[in-house]
Amino acid sequence: MNINLTIEYDGTDYNGWQVQPNGKTIQEILEQALEEILRKRVRLHGSGRTDAGVHAISQVANFTWDEQIDLWRLQRGLNAFTPPDIVIKKAEVVSDSFDARRDAQSRVYEYRIWNHPWPSAIHRRFSFHVYQPLELPAMQQAIRALEGGHDFSSFQGTGGDTDNPIRKIFHNSLIRQGDLLVYTVEANAFLRHMVRNIVGTMVEVGRGERTSEAFAELLKIRDRTRAGPTAPPQGLFLVEVKY
Repeated sequence: MNINLTIEYDGTDYNGWQVQPNGKTIQEILEQALEEILRKRVRLHGSGRTDAGVHAISQVANFTWDEQIDLWRLQRGLNAFTPPDIVIKKAEVVSDSFDARRDAQSRVYEYRIWNHPWPSAIHRRFSFHVYQPLELPAMQQAIRALEGGHDFSSFQGTGGDTDNPIRKIFHNSLIRQGDLLVYTVEANAFLRHMVRNIVGTMVEVGRGERTSEAFAELLKIRDRTRAGPTAPPQGLFLVEVKY
């Protein structure tokens, strides 16, 4: 039996999704909870990694189990054995061939910027505080250049596990919701820190430190040192994985 979980989490207090030697991770907590319920160690296969401090609205992960199981009881049990910042939104049986990572066609991320002279007590764990006024039209014009297939080397963080920097962005947008700027991007896959590096550079455009033309030129330059800083992790959310 192949069981698929849809997971929501606040990543503030975790070292990301994937199990690692040092630091608490989402995968580790969930696998421990599954072992408590099933009395057997299982391995969760996530749709992709999220870094330390990054959140998810709908992370997807699957595992195989060779016995019958009550999915409602499984979901209830997992939500009982995990802390309140991790919630199982759905548990379902999927085809035996389903793989949460390999079968994903695209992923949607959202990045939130709190654009106000003063910080927010409410949004501080879930947004990047930029106190300077940001020019929204200039930022919107800049990100148009990102859509389509490109070499995103200028936005690739160090320590990535791929030698192929080509990615395809299907759609990206930036809107204002009161004092929040919300950047949404859907792509076939993402490089390490790619969204956060795009946002850090986009903020420079909004501050008037870089033109939208210079932003677009980064795709041709393919040099990470020429782009802006990496935006902090707390503004980033994995919103959806599409299959």
